[in-house]
Amino acid sequence: MRKLQLRSEQRYQKDSDNHRSSKQSYGEGWDFGEVAKNGRGINASQFNICGTGIGSFNDRIRDAILGGSPFGHPLQQGFVTGLFYQPNGHDLGDKTVVKSMLAASQDHIQAGMAANLRDFVLTSHGGQEVKGSEVLTHDGLPVAYTLCPTETINYASAHDNETLFDIISMKTPMKISVDERCRLNHLATSIIALSQGIPFFHCGDEMLRSKSLDRDSYNSGDWFNRLDFSYTSNNWGVGLPPKGKNEDNWPLIKPRLADPSFRPQNKHILAAVENFLSILRIRYSSPLFRLRTANAIQKRVCFHNTGPSWVPGVIVMSIEDGYEGMPGLAQLDPVYSFILVAFNACPTEISFSSPALRARSLQLHPIQLMSNDELVKNSKYDASSGNFIVPAKTTSVFVERRAT
Repeated sequence: MRKLQLRSEQRYQKDSDNHRSSKQSYGEGWDFGEVAKNGRGINASQFNICGTGIGSFNDRIRDAILGGSPFGHPLQQGFVTGLFYQPNGHDLGDKTVVKSMLAASQDHIQAGMAANLRDFVLTSHGGQEVKGSEVLTHDGLPVAYTLCPTETINYASAHDNETLFDIISMKTPMKISVDERCRLNHLATSIIALSQGIPFFHCGDEMLRSKSLDRDSYNSGDWFNRLDFSYTSNNWGVGLPPKGKNEDNWPLIKPRLADPSFRPQNKHILAAVENFLSILRIRYSSPLFRLRTANAIQKRVCFHNTGPSWVPGVIVMSIEDGYEGMPGLAQLDPVYSFILVAFNACPTEISFSSPALRARSLQLHPIQLMSNDELVKNSKYDASSGNFIVPAKTTSVFVERRAT
């Protein structure tokens, strides 16, 4: 899509609408190359497509989750990969600088989780109420650029660059366990799955797919691109990835591939698949995770761990519903009236309190209560204090059932 003119994409979208097709037009809305800055006419870039309903890949949420960018230093960490709270040895400056980087990353993720809407108002880590378009990337561009939820394709990994499991294995400290890396893989996919907008998953995200750290496997054949649906192997450590775009990183790649502790076992892969299916079931357990308009998202979605007193490594989002026959919000969900999701990327259990969340009848989502993940079952909520306990490297979903 990045090579196409906006009018071409709009024509396709119009043809689909005329044929009452349910197809969604989306693609890479990067603004570069010969079409950059509308060099050959108005191109189908991220900023040009807002208001059209056409979707574009949201690289902002990807980079904030994982750290850096595909073109930066491979050890640059992000929210999920240990920035500030579990450093990997890559020098980013003193703790104040690194904490500020994490704070900015959490703002970027929150904007993305609100469908990357440019007019969504959130409280930044500095305590200011800002629109998504006023939250800026490191190079001064607006993080948010959409006008409706279908215009953002939220993702953490895709066909280009390393797989999700591989990038997590590269950026996290070498000393952590494979169990922790697998939990982080699930944490990343759960952020995408529970965001407003359109979630996108690379084939194999759910099974810890590896290309043995190959960042460009287009011409690497089945050896590096293999998918094992028997769940015996995730294809980690099958060889040093081809020279091409990998040679510069070979000094980092070799010790990781040579370390047997990095390789997931069958039990890890099976647990990852189950966790992925569970988070998809949670997304589809309530229409509140799939709000259809910018107005609905602005009125119903709220982020709580914000402002100067924020807890590093924790994102807390709530989604509110109305009550039938009552003024205010319309009722969308017949089962749940309020949902709260807490993402804890820290290596330790966290405690988070908010006066705004007191006196609710919140319980852990029944899908998580019935899951085989014993750690998530340690999640707790205290109504008298509005306090939440969330286990390490865990996504906890709390729901308030309607009175029957």
